[in-house]
Amino acid sequence: MTPQDLLDPGVASDAPAAPKLGRKRDHTRDAEIMDAAVEVLAETGYDGMTIDMVASRAKAGKATLYRRWASKDELVIDAVACMKKDDLSIDALPDTGTLRGDLVAMIKPHSIQDSEKKMQIMAGLMSMLNSNPSLSEAAHAAIVEPRASVNRFFMQRAIDRGEIPADADIETLSLVSQAMGSYRTLLLRKPIDRAFIISVIDGVILPALGITPPKTTD
Repeated sequence: MTPQDLLDPGVASDAPAAPKLGRKRDHTRDAEIMDAAVEVLAETGYDGMTIDMVASRAKAGKATLYRRWASKDELVIDAVACMKKDDLSIDALPDTGTLRGDLVAMIKPHSIQDSEKKMQIMAGLMSMLNSNPSLSEAAHAAIVEPRASVNRFFMQRAIDRGEIPADADIETLSLVSQAMGSYRTLLLRKPIDRAFIISVIDGVILPALGITPPKTTD
């Protein structure tokens, strides 16, 4: 470019335009915000939930949330998909020698609380699930599958040791406790407790697999 070019506004410059600087998105608080969203969802349901509620629970500005999520739908889908998974490894699962013993050994106060919270979250999602396949997949992966995979493992191990028939429908039966828990929470409005879980094990799962449960209760 010549000095004359600098004086002539009609001459285009080949120099690259200076980059526009914008405010970078801060993702460091995403986990806290999504945890807050899940808590609000469990308490109020999807219809009652607002971005303001989540921002207040997370102690974040509403603008911070909207820079990351354009709508409540997007926030809910991400929050459910990123719910903390049960960090149980196969090696950490109990091995009592019987299917019933394994299933009962999983009934602990923290696991009961976790199951009940997940059912409350599922209840909160009901108005949105039918219209949003992405949310349905995320909810299944975060709420249903973790415990179903444990049940499936226990039942396969029971098949391997000859305790139950090799053709047992473990895929269906691995989902029974979650299905009945959802019904109890959503429709009966009753809590999930130890007595309920044992009644499902002894009254539904074991008989369906050909096992007679003991007459005494745990």
